[in-house]
Amino acid sequence: MFHVKPDLGDSAAAAPESRPPAEAEVVFGDRVGLARRYWDALATAGVERGLIGPREVPRLWERHILNCAVVGEVIGEGASVVDIGSGAGLPGIPLALARPDLRIILVEPLLRRTVFLKEFIDAAELDITVVRGRAEQPGVIQEAGGADVVTSRAVAPLAKLAEWSLPLLRDHGHMLALKGSSVTEELERDREAVERTGAGNFSVLACGVEVLSTPTVVLSAERLRRSERTSKKSKKRGVRAERRKS
Repeated sequence: MFHVKPDLGDSAAAAPESRPPAEAEVVFGDRVGLARRYWDALATAGVERGLIGPREVPRLWERHILNCAVVGEVIGEGASVVDIGSGAGLPGIPLALARPDLRIILVEPLLRRTVFLKEFIDAAELDITVVRGRAEQPGVIQEAGGADVVTSRAVAPLAKLAEWSLPLLRDHGHMLALKGSSVTEELERDREAVERTGAGNFSVLACGVEVLSTPTVVLSAERLRRSERTSKKSKKRGVRAERRKS
């Protein structure tokens, strides 16, 4: 088990890259000390256990912690959030640190990762639940389903991601997938497969525009009610029929 180090302030004992940048103060406010503790856990135990690559340490703040935390901009007050394939806790833990009002469940199948997550959560005294399993497993759906939001980061291609995310959402809940700059092309490629899972009302969002030099790109998709899905299918069939006539 690792031990979370105390906040070292501006002490010379702190490595330069561990010191929270100004952006972290904006995103985390008075909980920036907890964010610093998370940085320390990732940079030490996270690297030692193979959850984070050593080369990622110098860019943990911008590329990982802040990149994830700013997604809170598009999540409603007091929402229930399920983070699937959470790994080292990204984006779930940064979201919990930036938005303590959120009710967060981390879903992760690998034991070594869930051990890391639980150790940090207990040491930092965070109110986060960890569920070991795969998002598509019935037991996980029963325990974590009905969420307002399902998040993911670098988990799977969009079509597969929707298969795993949508069953965990309530009607009109949202899948928020952290993606790269090619998300629009990915959506065009997989749109029909994603729609078959019950998703609709897609939008590509930029989070952290006023905070980060490179905003976080998020694909948002809403879980539609069954009646809404049927209506959309009927409209599509009508459009196709009209095209054939013309």
